[in-house]
Amino acid sequence: MLVVSFGDLVLDVIVRLRQPLAVGADATSEITLTTGGQAANVAAWIAALGERARWVGKRADDLAGQAAATGLADLGVELCGPRVASGGGVIVSLVDPDGNRTMCPDRGVAVELTPEELDPEWFACDHLHVSGYALVARPVCSAALRAVALARAANARVSIDLSSWSAIRDAGPERFRALVTELAPDVVFANEAEEAVLGGPLANVVWISKRGAGGCSFEGGERPALPVERVVDTTGAGDALAAGWIVGGPDLALEAAARSVARAGSMP
Repeated sequence: MLVVSFGDLVLDVIVRLRQPLAVGADATSEITLTTGGQAANVAAWIAALGERARWVGKRADDLAGQAAATGLADLGVELCGPRVASGGGVIVSLVDPDGNRTMCPDRGVAVELTPEELDPEWFACDHLHVSGYALVARPVCSAALRAVALARAANARVSIDLSSWSAIRDAGPERFRALVTELAPDVVFANEAEEAVLGGPLANVVWISKRGAGGCSFEGGERPALPVERVVDTTGAGDALAAGWIVGGPDLALEAAARSVARAGSMP
């Protein structure tokens, strides 16, 4: 199976707080630099779970971009897409002692991808996974539409992750819902907040509701989260779950999510 993941590739700066933030002062932390971005996360987990993975997006050749690209390639992911000199994306993730995280993204050149920059050969695959972040900014949302059309022409299945309730809110829930409906995905991954701001599930779609520690609903079938000895970092757990489902269904999805929260960062 070849899975193409469409969206952002960034450098993740993960700040694990050892004490509460102190305005105007210091807060002891543990800081990790790693490859990130929702589409990159899914691609990395696809490769880790034993399938062929290809990432498609726009990236930069600056310090942040090179570090992120090297990290993803080292995990066995093929990278495709245009490259520019500067503008590599960076995401700062603040993780509290309980593993909950707040993300501060600078998406860089990822949002500048255009339909004309896509090569149809990149989308000759079995499954295309589209990050919802690619649907909330222009011109990359137009590139996402073309990516789905190219994948459909290759008889690929298509999934979309709604990605962020706040991004949907800022883009306009009605417009975002209309766009996702137009794309007609086979599968949608959403957490409860994203599902609520969207206005509920779409019809005629495999709808997978991610509930963190509360487990997951696979087309209405409730499954508990697998136990882990210690939750270290929830960053990217939903992306690991999506990759697991694409490769092997609910059992592998829950296993991948459990593996993800037991370590720092979003990469496998």
